[in-house]
Amino acid sequence: MVAHKYFDDRFQPAAPAAPPASPPSPPPKRFRRGLLVAVAALTVAGGAGSGAVAAALVAHAAPAAAATPATTTTVQGTSSSATAESVYAQVSPGVVTITSATGRGQAIGSGIVLDTKGDILTNAHVIAGATQMQVTLSSGQTVAATLVGSNSSADLAVIRISVPASSLHPVTLGNSDGVQIGDTVYAIGSPFGLSGSLTEGIVSNLNQGGSASNGANLSGLIQTDAAINPGNSGGPLVNSAGQVIGINNSIESPVNGNVGVGFAISVNQVKQLLPSLEGGSNL
Repeated sequence: MVAHKYFDDRFQPAAPAAPPASPPSPPPKRFRRGLLVAVAALTVAGGAGSGAVAAALVAHAAPAAAATPATTTTVQGTSSSATAESVYAQVSPGVVTITSATGRGQAIGSGIVLDTKGDILTNAHVIAGATQMQVTLSSGQTVAATLVGSNSSADLAVIRISVPASSLHPVTLGNSDGVQIGDTVYAIGSPFGLSGSLTEGIVSNLNQGGSASNGANLSGLIQTDAAINPGNSGGPLVNSAGQVIGINNSIESPVNGNVGVGFAISVNQVKQLLPSLEGGSNL
């Protein structure tokens, strides 16, 4: 198991991309993905990148004696594009943007709709220290939210909104035990406040470990190269069937931005804690 250090997330403008050639690069820093907007009304413009998918075609030569006419096969679109579109259509209505007012400014993260009662799951660090919380649904409707339960050691929290059931689109929680390295995955959330953003990648490693902000150990993290940036925290990592397999939590980066090493809390760990979170437990 690889140990990773987690740091409280603090958004800073990107540094100039021209470091000196002679000094060694600083070691990577780990920071959680909620986006903190300074009180000084700092405006951030950014976007999430997405990885390119390469396809290799291997030609097999027919035996020289077989003089059969050449045939042409027409490919009807690309499976990755079709899957990305269908996954997004299925899951994005159940992904929300969470804005928390704190004494230091605003924290912006993501969350997923759990049920038609209005329960929403997110990272605990997205709403930590919040004096006021607002949830913006995929429809654009913004409503106030209240805290139901939080577990800072696991970096998970459940908040609740009061809207008609018809306005809520619960996501489907999958089974992270079946996840394999190389599986295609999608991250949906609000990087830099850009709600409803989709990025695509693969599972690049499993069972990664680290520590929460209070020193508690996190284990079983899913590593992905799908672009995860500030504001993706609490949003879903989804498989090609449109099932949530993880909750995006953090990245490792030497430049405070996505470099293709992101981490998500496995959904099976989430399922174990949901009853206590929805029951109002605060740890």
